[in-house]
Amino acid sequence: MDSNPNDSRIRNIVVVGGGSAGWMAAAALATYLGKGTQVRLIESEEIGIVGVGEASVPHLRTFNTQVLGINELDFVRHTQATAKLGIEFRDWGRLGERYVHGFGLIGRAMGPLPFHQFWLKQFLAGRAAPIGEYSLQTVMAPQGRFSPGDRDAPVGSPLADIAYAYHFDAGLYARFLRELAQARGVQRIEGEIVDVGLRDSDGHVTSVTLKRGERIEGELFVDCSGFRGLLIEQTLQVGYEDWSHWLPCDRAIAALSERRDPITPYTRATARQAGWQWRIPLQHRTGNGHVYASAYLSDDEATATLLGNLDGPALGEPRLLRFTTGMRRKQWHRNVVALGLASGFMEPLESTSLYLVQSGISRLLSLFPTRDFSALLVDRYNRDTAFEYERVRDFLILHYHATARDDTPFWEACRTMSIPEPLREAMVLFRRDGRYLRNGEDFFALSNWVQVMLGQGIIPAGYHPIVDDMPLERLERYVEDVRQGVARAVATMPSHQHYLDQHWHAPEA
Repeated sequence: MDSNPNDSRIRNIVVVGGGSAGWMAAAALATYLGKGTQVRLIESEEIGIVGVGEASVPHLRTFNTQVLGINELDFVRHTQATAKLGIEFRDWGRLGERYVHGFGLIGRAMGPLPFHQFWLKQFLAGRAAPIGEYSLQTVMAPQGRFSPGDRDAPVGSPLADIAYAYHFDAGLYARFLRELAQARGVQRIEGEIVDVGLRDSDGHVTSVTLKRGERIEGELFVDCSGFRGLLIEQTLQVGYEDWSHWLPCDRAIAALSERRDPITPYTRATARQAGWQWRIPLQHRTGNGHVYASAYLSDDEATATLLGNLDGPALGEPRLLRFTTGMRRKQWHRNVVALGLASGFMEPLESTSLYLVQSGISRLLSLFPTRDFSALLVDRYNRDTAFEYERVRDFLILHYHATARDDTPFWEACRTMSIPEPLREAMVLFRRDGRYLRNGEDFFALSNWVQVMLGQGIIPAGYHPIVDDMPLERLERYVEDVRQGVARAVATMPSHQHYLDQHWHAPEA
């Protein structure tokens, strides 16, 4: 270690808590801060981890391969992963209806307008298929097909760049990252923290003390301690912004079940009486859960609903999780940065939990401080993080609020509740002529909002006026060419099950 008193660089980082969030942070910090910085992670086998998140968004591929340099096949085989092309939503807009919210683009843009504007004119005239037929992933998923794409495909081909994510075992992922991080110099410390030391002058955390009496000092602390927020909340008391008046689900029952073939390349989210049920297929088993509002449904009723709707026999006893959707009022305070459940909780409807961890890590690296902890850097981190959480929040609210369901008190309350003003404006604009104006660096792109709004039953009354400048014959050919191009591309793909068996087969866990 460099002992130069004029060197203001942070040389001692302590990550509090393991799991996916802790080991993602430790691995990234060790990878990019070089050998001159000590990274230590404290976790307790007795406390354990939540570990129910088993679905991701495509950004995890970038984090694994480009940020950490992980070989995709190594990741897949170590985590029993399968491909995820999107989420199938059942019974959300109306009972009996379903749609797929897929990754990737819808069609091909033309000039300044996105494809769905041209599709809208045709669809409203009864001359176009549902929007799902114009996107690669939303055609692949129901057919059970998968391909990672073809790097040699010509420019413009839908096969050139296929967006996909993974279903995987979160516990195995944490173990995989732990081995990687330790190989890159991270020191793992087993133990339970019983005391936190603060500096009198400014309230910065100086150390944590373990149950066995060992004192661990640090300059920067990363809080990955889960819901309790050991440092960010229990010690620094930053406060919590509660969003349960918009997202009332506050509990989840999680259960594992036997694998069922063929393994589908999508997550299933089925709306229930007072919430929804997830189904996530892995290579060695299926992950299931029932997210619900305890004000409308008892734990016993929720458990019975989950176990009564599994595809195969249950493996082990169901687990109950309690949560409050929202975020810390500050994710970075003094010399503590919170990640994962310690920073906030967004229910897993759109699989954003690990993305928010990944985004927080990238933001921390970008704004990485010296020992003076510039207030400008801290404030920017908190503003950007809050913006990201709020945009994810609004996208989740959309699923609940944009519904015609009034068959249960829960859905009637969701349908009629007041919503954040940015979301209300977005829905009003889309209903008028199909426009969605992306709000800054919103994580969810235009295609995400379009698919979910249409899927939830928000059908625009019109379309962008520029569309009328295209001759009708050319418009019809353009829209139909996209549909046929997608269909042809998907027809060349193997089944997801075949791809797993031939390329991604993982040894038994």
